[in-house]
Amino acid sequence: MRQTIGRSVLVAVLAAGLLPVGVASASVAAERKPAFGPFGYGNLRLGMTAAKAKATGRIVHKPDGDSARCTTWDLKENPYPEYRVGMYISKKLGVVVIVAPPGARTPQGIGIGSTSAQLKASYRKLRRGPGGYPAATVPGNKKAYYLFNERKGEVVEMSLVVAKQDCLRVN
Repeated sequence: MRQTIGRSVLVAVLAAGLLPVGVASASVAAERKPAFGPFGYGNLRLGMTAAKAKATGRIVHKPDGDSARCTTWDLKENPYPEYRVGMYISKKLGVVVIVAPPGARTPQGIGIGSTSAQLKASYRKLRRGPGGYPAATVPGNKKAYYLFNERKGEVVEMSLVVAKQDCLRVN
């Protein structure tokens, strides 16, 4: 009974907003990351030009992966070593691929560390995409898909990809 009363009081305090503002806002801010999809990640949007994406202050150019059609970038919050990149920007189509940083989650709750069962439950029409990786149409954006990399029953990497793009070869 005592434990139930304690929980009721805590629920009432939280509902009334009686916790010190700094405590509540600091914990919420630490947990909150922008949704990964359906149209981008935070202020980085699919289709955004390289100039506009650079103006967000969130990316850094990685010229080693550039081609005649596309430039390669990393999110400042998640730079990759050497040959891996976190974003492709088509000179013709704008941002076409964003690789999710750790902690990012789709609006359906999937992120790095999600299990294969959670992935299948969230995306019932999961199919094999490029390279044989699991892929799903992005709910709310039929022009994009999520591409997931699974290892040992869990998601280890995921990307938001424009379906018709000119940066990556899709078999």
